[in-house]
Amino acid sequence: MHQKKIITKGKALNEAEKALVMIHGRGAFAEDILSLAGYFDVKDYALLAPQATNNTWYPYSFLAPPQQNEPWLSSALDILKQVEADILAAGIPSHNIYFLGFSQGACLMLEFITRYAQKWGGAVAFTGGLVGDKIYKENYSGDFLQMPLFIGSSDPDMHVPVERVQETVTVLKNMHADVTVKIYPGMGHTISTDEIEKANTLIFK
Repeated sequence: MHQKKIITKGKALNEAEKALVMIHGRGAFAEDILSLAGYFDVKDYALLAPQATNNTWYPYSFLAPPQQNEPWLSSALDILKQVEADILAAGIPSHNIYFLGFSQGACLMLEFITRYAQKWGGAVAFTGGLVGDKIYKENYSGDFLQMPLFIGSSDPDMHVPVERVQETVTVLKNMHADVTVKIYPGMGHTISTDEIEKANTLIFK
């Protein structure tokens, strides 16, 4: 099971008006994703990055049947729920809470916000999609109420098929998220300067 270990940067929670939860990818560290913060217009935000046990949120591909990734997947989702609760307890309202993830972290983030859909401040998924061997629509409820959401991904990508990105976008739009998706031909499994620009103009504006 994941232990709750949160690395922070930026403003203190009790001093900030906005918070950004940043979720690292497989094999990475919370510090890695936090190091990207300087590229985003979030200097007045409290930044919180949970650390996955053994640097991995769940053991298998996000395209595996969900039960194969249990109990780690549920534990990871619970960590994000705890982080959200901590932010709310500090007095920051839901509409000022933002989410960002890369790769496995983007998949986990998208799964979390779609299971508990509401109008957060916004979300950025760098190469990710909803979790499972198929889309399990029964897992998702709520209404994003036009929350802005940006998804960027490569075609092809070694881990995240474009088809799953598009299926994810369909679910998000049906739940009234204001989704912008951009597929970058041959970008590779990375984060591009254009994606950073899109995140700033669409989400952190």
